[in-house]
Formats: sequence, structure tokens, C-alpha cells
Amino acid sequence: MIHQKRPLIGEIFIAKGAITAEQIVEALELQKEEGGSIGDILLRLKLLKEGTLLEALSEQWNLPYQTELDINEIDPALTEKIPLSFAKRHQFLPIKRKGKRIVCATAKPLNLRALDDFFILLKSQMDLVIVPSEEIMRCIHQVYELATDSPEDAISDFSGDNLSVLAEEIGEPEDLLDTDDEAPMILLVNSIFFKAVQQRASDIHFEPFEREVKVRYRVDGVLYNVLTSPKRLQSALISRVKIMAGMNIAEKRLPQDGRISLRIGGREIDIRVSDIPTAHGERLVLRILEKSSESLDLTQIGLSDKDLKSMENLTDLAHGIILVTGPTGSGKTTTLYSALSRINSPDKNILTIEDPIEYQLQGIGQIQVNSKIGLTFASGLRSILRQDPDVIMIGEIRDSETATIAIQASLTGHLVFSTLHTNDSAGAVTRLLDMGIEPFLVSSSVVAMIAQRLVRRICQECRKAYQPSAEEYEKMGLPPDSKHSFFKGPGCSECLNTGFKGRSGIYEILLLDDEIRNMILSKADSTQIKAAALSKGMNSLREDGARRVISGLTTTEEVLRVTQEEKI
Repeated sequence: MIHQKRPLIGEIFIAKGAITAEQIVEALELQKEEGGSIGDILLRLKLLKEGTLLEALSEQWNLPYQTELDINEIDPALTEKIPLSFAKRHQFLPIKRKGKRIVCATAKPLNLRALDDFFILLKSQMDLVIVPSEEIMRCIHQVYELATDSPEDAISDFSGDNLSVLAEEIGEPEDLLDTDDEAPMILLVNSIFFKAVQQRASDIHFEPFEREVKVRYRVDGVLYNVLTSPKRLQSALISRVKIMAGMNIAEKRLPQDGRISLRIGGREIDIRVSDIPTAHGERLVLRILEKSSESLDLTQIGLSDKDLKSMENLTDLAHGIILVTGPTGSGKTTTLYSALSRINSPDKNILTIEDPIEYQLQGIGQIQVNSKIGLTFASGLRSILRQDPDVIMIGEIRDSETATIAIQASLTGHLVFSTLHTNDSAGAVTRLLDMGIEPFLVSSSVVAMIAQRLVRRICQECRKAYQPSAEEYEKMGLPPDSKHSFFKGPGCSECLNTGFKGRSGIYEILLLDDEIRNMILSKADSTQIKAAALSKGMNSLREDGARRVISGLTTTEEVLRVTQEEKI
């Protein structure tokens, strides 16, 4: 087979109609000047797509080509022999044994030097399968995620005599700076971060106590213990995180803030770090923010068909203020981002001022609040208005100055989105009036007030139906003789034995009409405003939660937990 004459790669491209002979000549000229393969040059010139190149290489070298790999076929015993960085750099992944040979996927079948290295690492002859680089990288991330040590495994290395030596060696900040990537403390912290992202945690807590340090993850709004570390590792553990966050490791008496940017499994992760002194040492809370905005879609956040239509109508408005209310961690910012994503287009100038910027939105100008240099919501908002915006998003209205400028912006032809901390939708009116805003300004500028909460979703892998009691029906506002089945999740490996996986929103959308505007002008309280809205067909948070319970998405306990102050 080695002596068989192979067709030239350029001839295959031309035969497939992928490129012209003139383009081949152009690539050959560049090859003389710069070196490299014809295929790579054509890719760089964007005259060719990777799939076309790999199909041609498959034909030229008589190697199988496939667009997808089955993650379940990949043998972990083989991938253990290949370092992660090496596999990613050369886009190579061993799949399975086939007799005395090993089937391996690669996107670079002509990289002979790398193939020789893999032959040495695997100690076996290889059968190559050509696979697109994106698919290989996807599988590499998944396979090596499964193989990563847990924090418990990492902490198990700190035992006996090694523990004392390690505590002495890396207990001081200056020694930490000199440790390499194989240092046990670095491996431990990396493992904590990696598992947090893998388990969909929104926060990591490092909590020092008298005799130990606890690490907890907040997953779907609930805190779980994941690791208990010996007290003597506290200084090294906290210092390592502070170094990564660019914080002052010598200052242990004052609160500090920092930020860490990571790339985990091909995903861009931003981590905000808050450090406060406590009686037993520094306490860290890390908020994990994923930079990807792929999931920002109004159709995916839990809106009913009726509420989705209302939201779409609101985002199509030319001016007015749309307020989203709820406690911290209720998904308000995600709702606003989803609304902005829907209307984001080249013909609109959309600007935001946020603290912090939680998602990077392509095509939208985003400003980070920085109070240290005087860049507040109010001052930033004034500057935004000089940038000819069509749509403005304010991370939070915290004071009367910001509220006044936001109202002025809406009255001068801008669509403004923002958030407030109130218990329900009607409470937003009371909050604005308490800030000193005149009722006529509120009634003429605000077009909608949206309250929301997040409920945990029942794990779809282990959920089971049951017949609720009459009392449970009553709590959900349903007739006692209802025939609806409810669902619960007993727990499984897929949901970490919690019975829940992921979260979804429940909503209360109060649209202002003439009657409600007149109530605001007459300074009616929030209870009266809400009663009027309910009489016009608005669903309360608990009513929307009952809809989610009936559909099998969440449980009665979840809805009651997040709407405990709601009264129907």
C-alpha cells in the first residue's frame, strides 16, 4: 500500500469542485514562500472548509472519515496514557482496541512527528480515523472531565507526614508563587473549580471554622458540602485562590474583591471573588459566571405562552421602562439578557451598565460599574444617553438619581430595562415612590413590572408521578377534587441524588393600563394595584408555579419555598 501511487490532494479538490486550478496555483506559490501543507494554506485563505479537506485526505490516504464519535465507545484506559494538553494540541484521541491495534481519531493525519509520539505513548500500532477537529475537542473535554480527580481525592494526598511538610512548605504566600502546576495545593484548587463547573454550581464557599475549612457549592440555589479540609491547610488554600484573583495576600484584616478568568473544558469562565475576615480566618465566596450566552432565549426561561407573547410585545416597544423584580439570585439579569438578545440587531444601538457584566453579548456595548473611579450607575447612565442609544439596560436601580435619569431616558424615546429588589410586581411602584419619584413620572414612564423566582426542575431521569392530597391541591390554588398527577424525583446519579437538575423561572407580569396608571397617580398601595391586575387576568407567582407543578416540571414544595409571601 505504501508503494501505491496516491492522487494529489489538489486534483481531489478540483474533482470535487471545491476550488479551481487557479486557486491551487495561488496556494502553491504561498507554499514555496511560507511552507506548510496545501490544505492548511487553503483553510487559512478561507477557500476551503475543514470538512472538505478531511474528506479529501480520507480519499487520498484511504482512511475512514466520520463526522461524529460515540463518547461511550472511548476507552478511558487508553486516554489515561495521553496527557490532556498533548491531546488538545495535536487534536488526537485514542478510541478503542481492535485486536492488537488501537483505533485513534485525529484531525491531523499528516502530522507524522506527533503520530510517532503517540505510538510511543500507546506502545501499539494505530488505525487512524479522520474526524473534524471540533468533534475531537468536544470528546476530549468530555472524556477528561470524567477522569478528573474529585476534591476528595485531591485532599486525600494531604495526609500523615506529607501534610506537615506541605503546610510548612506552602503555608507562606511567597512560596506559593514559586510552585509549579504539579503542586498538590494547585491541583486541589483546580479540582474544586473544575468540579464546581461540572456540577453546575453558581457559587463556591470557602468557610473557615475552629478546626477545619469547609468547601460548599451552591447548585440550583441550594448549598451542599463537598469537602472538609484540615485546618492547617487553610492559609495555603485561601492564599492560592487570592493569588489567582489578583488580590493582596498579605492583607487579611480588610474585605477584598477580585476576579479570576479561566478556561475549563473549552468554556470561558469568569469568577468573582469576595473575601471577608471572620473570627476563624478569611472567608471566600466565589460567584461563577459563564461567559457563553448560548442559552439566552426568551423561549427557554420558563415563560408560559401568554407571558411569552407579553414579553415579545414589550421588547418591541419604542420607549418606556420595563422593570424586573425579585430577590438576589432570582434570575432577573438572565431575563433581561434574554430580552436584549431577542431585539439585538445591527439597526439598534443597545448599551448596558452593569455590576458585574455577567454575560458577554455580541453586538451590545456593555459598561462595568467601577465606584472606585466614580463610574456609578447614575454617572454611567448620563454618559450612555450621549451615545445615541435605542435601548438601555441598567443592571439595578439603587437610588433616586438613577431612577430619575432612567425615567427621563424613557420619556425621551428610549426603551429602558432594569431591575429592582421587591417581593412582587406591584411592589416596584411603592419602591419608586419611596425613592422620591413623583407618581405622575412613574405612571407615564413604566410600561410593565415583572416579578420572578427560580424553582428547581425535577430530574427527568428519575422523576415519578404521585397522586397529591386535597391539602396539596389547595396549597396550589386547585380544587380539592382535582385529578392532576404531581411529580417528584427520588434522586439518581444524574442529579447528584438531589431529585432536581437545573432551574426554571416562574413569572408575574403586570402590564400597566389606564386604570392602573390612575391608581398610581392616586397613590394606591401595592396590594390594591396587584388586586386590580389579578382581576384583569394577571397570573400571580404562585399561580404560575402551580402551572409548572401540573406540567411535571417542579414540585409543590419548590413553589411554596420561593413564593412563601405570596397570597392568592
